[in-house]
Amino acid sequence: MKTKTLTRAAVALMPAAILTFTSCSSPKGGAETTVTTEEGVPGGTVVDTYKTTATVIAVDAASRKVTMVSPDGKESKVTAGPDVRNFNQIQVGDHVKATVTRKVAVSLLPPGATREPNQSSVVVLSPKGAKPGAVKADIVEATAKVEALDAKNRKVSLRYPDGDRETYDVRKDVDMSQAHLGQEVLIRSTEAVAISFEKP
Repeated sequence: MKTKTLTRAAVALMPAAILTFTSCSSPKGGAETTVTTEEGVPGGTVVDTYKTTATVIAVDAASRKVTMVSPDGKESKVTAGPDVRNFNQIQVGDHVKATVTRKVAVSLLPPGATREPNQSSVVVLSPKGAKPGAVKADIVEATAKVEALDAKNRKVSLRYPDGDRETYDVRKDVDMSQAHLGQEVLIRSTEAVAISFEKP
């Protein structure tokens, strides 16, 4: 299930990694996207960073639910699990800051090389007594297979573990003779979320 989630997220970001020429940055509405590629090397890296803020408008200690409102007036309710330390310090009026960073790296594995899907997580919590906050990073790897190559029109078709197939344009600087049918493409997604509560 996790692999399928990664695949669909990576599909949305992969075209930029495969198509773009050099690194670029385009902030929009609190979000910033950076794309980097190496000339002649298939694939690339896409980093999306999104920052947002909210204000706590209600705290239900019994159910550990926190209701927040964003600057545009939208309300959201979240439940703080038992691993969230210092929950009792969260108060109405506190400001919440969240930064979400997703990095998707796409690379063509050398002929004959294989890679098993992999995932791991890292969680860093605030020390006891400090204001609530946490940083969590999830790393997931998955592979897709080259199913079709069209050197004339510079296109490649990939089939994902869930059976979906997508076709992408290939950058002009990439030598398509490096790829062959059945070769695996490694997709590595790292998603980090940092959340902090601060006094107004």
